[in-house]
Amino acid sequence: MAYPAGMAGTIVVGVDGSPASQAALRWAAEEAQLRGARLVALHAWSFLAPAPLAEPGMVPLPAVDYAGTLEAERAAAEEELETALAAAFPEGPPVPIERQLVEGGAAEALEEAARGADLVVVGSRGRSGLAAALLGSVSKHVLQHAPCPVVVVKAPAEA
Repeated sequence: MAYPAGMAGTIVVGVDGSPASQAALRWAAEEAQLRGARLVALHAWSFLAPAPLAEPGMVPLPAVDYAGTLEAERAAAEEELETALAAAFPEGPPVPIERQLVEGGAAEALEEAARGADLVVVGSRGRSGLAAALLGSVSKHVLQHAPCPVVVVKAPAEA
Protein backbone atom coordinates (compact mmCIF):
# COMPACT_ATOMS: atom_id res chain seq x y z
CA MET A 1 0.00 0.00 0.00
CA ALA A 2 1.30 3.44 -0.87
CA TYR A 3 -0.03 6.76 0.30
CA PRO A 4 -1.09 9.58 -2.04
CA ALA A 5 1.69 11.96 -3.02
CA GLY A 6 0.39 14.60 -0.59
CA MET A 7 1.21 12.38 2.41
CA ALA A 8 5.01 12.68 2.20
CA GLY A 9 6.15 15.17 4.84
CA THR A 10 8.54 14.48 7.71
CA ILE A 11 8.61 11.70 10.29
CA VAL A 12 10.69 12.22 13.43
CA VAL A 13 11.69 9.20 15.51
CA GLY A 14 13.30 9.28 18.94
CA VAL A 15 16.36 7.04 19.22
CA ASP A 16 18.03 6.05 22.50
CA GLY A 17 19.30 2.57 21.63
CA SER A 18 16.72 0.69 23.70
CA PRO A 19 14.80 -2.25 22.16
CA ALA A 20 11.64 -0.10 22.10
CA SER A 21 13.42 2.73 20.31
CA GLN A 22 14.87 0.30 17.76
CA ALA A 23 11.36 -1.05 17.12
CA ALA A 24 10.14 2.55 16.74
CA LEU A 25 12.98 3.28 14.33
CA ARG A 26 12.13 0.27 12.16
CA TRP A 27 8.41 1.17 12.19
CA ALA A 28 9.17 4.80 11.30
CA ALA A 29 11.44 3.74 8.42
CA GLU A 30 8.74 1.48 6.99
CA GLU A 31 6.18 4.28 7.31
CA ALA A 32 8.56 6.78 5.69
CA GLN A 33 9.08 4.36 2.82
CA LEU A 34 5.31 3.96 2.34
CA ARG A 35 4.70 7.72 2.45
CA GLY A 36 7.80 8.77 0.55
CA ALA A 37 8.52 10.88 3.63
CA ARG A 38 11.73 12.31 5.02
CA LEU A 39 12.91 10.41 8.14
CA VAL A 40 14.72 12.18 10.97
CA ALA A 41 16.32 10.08 13.74
CA LEU A 42 16.68 12.30 16.81
CA HIS A 43 19.02 11.45 19.67
CA ALA A 44 19.08 13.76 22.69
CA TRP A 45 22.06 13.95 25.02
CA SER A 46 23.05 16.04 28.02
CA PHE A 47 26.38 17.41 29.17
CA LEU A 48 26.75 17.65 32.91
CA ALA A 49 29.80 19.63 33.93
CA PRO A 50 31.71 18.09 36.83
CA ALA A 51 30.58 19.54 40.14
CA PRO A 52 33.16 21.19 42.39
CA LEU A 53 34.29 19.14 45.35
CA ALA A 54 33.84 22.04 47.77
CA GLU A 55 32.81 25.67 47.91
CA PRO A 56 34.62 27.87 45.37
CA GLY A 57 37.88 29.19 46.79
CA MET A 58 38.06 26.57 49.53
CA VAL A 59 39.75 23.72 47.69
CA PRO A 60 41.90 24.11 44.60
CA LEU A 61 40.38 22.21 41.70
CA PRO A 62 42.31 20.81 38.78
CA ALA A 63 41.83 22.62 35.51
CA VAL A 64 39.15 20.97 33.40
CA ASP A 65 38.99 21.12 29.63
CA TYR A 66 35.25 21.85 29.39
CA ALA A 67 35.33 22.34 25.62
CA GLY A 68 37.17 19.05 25.14
CA THR A 69 34.88 17.22 27.54
CA LEU A 70 31.81 18.67 25.81
CA GLU A 71 33.12 17.57 22.41
CA ALA A 72 33.88 14.08 23.77
CA GLU A 73 30.33 13.81 25.13
CA ARG A 74 28.89 14.95 21.79
CA ALA A 75 31.06 12.41 19.94
CA ALA A 76 29.89 9.66 22.32
CA ALA A 77 26.25 10.64 21.66
CA GLU A 78 26.88 10.54 17.92
CA GLU A 79 28.41 7.07 18.28
CA GLU A 80 25.37 5.92 20.33
CA LEU A 81 23.07 7.10 17.53
CA GLU A 82 25.14 5.35 14.85
CA THR A 83 25.26 2.15 16.93
CA ALA A 84 21.47 2.23 17.39
CA LEU A 85 20.93 2.73 13.65
CA ALA A 86 23.29 -0.12 12.79
CA ALA A 87 21.57 -2.42 15.30
CA ALA A 88 18.11 -1.58 13.92
CA PHE A 89 19.18 -1.99 10.30
CA PRO A 90 22.03 -4.52 10.03
CA GLU A 91 21.65 -4.58 6.23
CA GLY A 92 21.04 -0.86 5.88
CA PRO A 93 17.87 1.22 6.28
CA PRO A 94 15.13 1.09 3.64
CA VAL A 95 15.15 4.90 3.35
CA PRO A 96 17.74 7.65 3.86
CA ILE A 97 17.87 8.72 7.51
CA GLU A 98 18.76 12.24 8.57
CA ARG A 99 20.61 12.15 11.89
CA GLN A 100 19.89 14.86 14.44
CA LEU A 101 21.79 15.23 17.73
CA VAL A 102 20.19 17.57 20.24
CA GLU A 103 21.78 18.63 23.50
CA GLY A 104 19.05 18.58 26.13
CA GLY A 105 16.22 16.44 27.41
CA ALA A 106 14.68 13.89 25.06
CA ALA A 107 11.07 14.83 25.79
CA GLU A 108 11.63 18.52 25.11
CA ALA A 109 13.79 17.84 22.03
CA LEU A 110 11.10 15.61 20.51
CA GLU A 111 8.38 18.12 21.35
CA GLU A 112 10.37 20.84 19.57
CA ALA A 113 11.10 18.60 16.56
CA ALA A 114 7.39 17.75 16.35
CA ARG A 115 6.62 21.39 15.50
CA GLY A 116 7.97 20.83 11.99
CA ALA A 117 6.94 17.20 11.58
CA ASP A 118 3.90 15.39 10.28
CA LEU A 119 4.38 12.43 12.62
CA VAL A 120 6.50 11.62 15.68
CA VAL A 121 7.37 8.03 16.56
CA VAL A 122 8.69 6.95 19.96
CA GLY A 123 9.29 3.68 21.74
CA SER A 124 7.07 2.72 24.65
CA ARG A 125 9.91 2.37 27.15
CA GLY A 126 13.50 3.46 27.00
CA ARG A 127 14.10 3.38 30.73
CA SER A 128 12.45 1.40 33.45
CA GLY A 129 12.15 1.33 37.19
CA LEU A 130 13.66 4.15 39.19
CA ALA A 131 15.11 5.99 36.16
CA ALA A 132 11.66 6.18 34.55
CA ALA A 133 10.09 7.38 37.81
CA LEU A 134 12.73 10.07 38.34
CA LEU A 135 13.02 11.24 34.75
CA GLY A 136 9.45 10.70 33.63
CA SER A 137 8.17 9.04 30.52
CA VAL A 138 9.34 10.55 27.26
CA SER A 139 6.54 8.89 25.31
CA LYS A 140 3.93 10.22 27.75
CA HIS A 141 5.33 13.75 27.48
CA VAL A 142 5.39 13.61 23.68
CA LEU A 143 1.82 12.25 23.57
CA GLN A 144 0.62 15.12 25.73
CA HIS A 145 2.56 17.96 24.08
CA ALA A 146 3.29 17.18 20.43
CA PRO A 147 1.42 19.35 17.92
CA CYS A 148 1.20 16.47 15.42
CA PRO A 149 0.14 12.82 15.52
CA VAL A 150 2.28 10.50 17.67
CA VAL A 151 2.84 6.76 17.32
CA VAL A 152 4.13 4.82 20.33
CA VAL A 153 5.74 1.53 19.35
CA LYS A 154 6.08 -1.23 21.91
CA ALA A 155 9.27 -3.27 21.90
CA PRO A 156 8.80 -6.86 20.79
CA ALA A 157 8.74 -9.38 23.62
CA GLU A 158 12.09 -11.01 24.23
CA ALA A 159 12.32 -14.68 23.37
